[in-house]
Amino acid sequence: MVEKPPKLYEQVKTYLLEGIAAGRWAEGGKIPSEFELMETLSASRMTVHRALREMSADGLLLRVQGVGTFVQPRAPRATLLEVYDIAEDISARGHTHRAEVLRLEALRADAVLTAEFRLSPRGKIFYSEIVHYENGAAVQLEERFVSPDFAPGYLKQDFTTLTPNRYLQSIAPPAEVEHIIHAITPDPHVQARLNVGPHEPCLRLLRRTWTEKGPATRSVLTHPGSRYSLGSRYRPAAWSPRPG
Repeated sequence: MVEKPPKLYEQVKTYLLEGIAAGRWAEGGKIPSEFELMETLSASRMTVHRALREMSADGLLLRVQGVGTFVQPRAPRATLLEVYDIAEDISARGHTHRAEVLRLEALRADAVLTAEFRLSPRGKIFYSEIVHYENGAAVQLEERFVSPDFAPGYLKQDFTTLTPNRYLQSIAPPAEVEHIIHAITPDPHVQARLNVGPHEPCLRLLRRTWTEKGPATRSVLTHPGSRYSLGSRYRPAAWSPRPG
């Protein structure tokens, strides 16, 4: 069966895509006008117009009425919340960090954890519960489940001198991270651990991490809203049509 040659508008698209890939037209840069493309490629205006219209619909080009057509920059990618280390975060502000380890043990996993961490039935999972202090005030209750396969030495660590985050990162950085934030009213357990009243609004961050081999950790990080905040700052890729 004889393969059909590409349609004329597809040839125009190929010409433009190859030029963009080769750096002939950079992100945000202006490509030749319809008339210039017609002359260069010996194509009709209808053919060129269709190619530009389809590439614009695919998010590859940006057409500005009365100005021209530009290479669409890639959408910026930014991590809204990084896997930060709370001790480093506090030290960066010139404050003093202290950690109180409340629990560090192996637990028999329930059905939910067994499924989430892909454990064998009645398998064990490591658990730690730590309160982090900034200048003497409790700012985070960290409740963390850790896969024994990922961090077999977890229970032997002194987490008053080394944070779980730093220890786990030293084994292997996560390949995938999930962050979910909730605003909560603290239950009696959280009230006691963070020394807050029943009406103190708190921020709760659920963080799950995976390595290339599978699930690694599940952490619940609770902060008093009046003492701690979560956020990030980044510079998105600005875009404006280049003159000319």
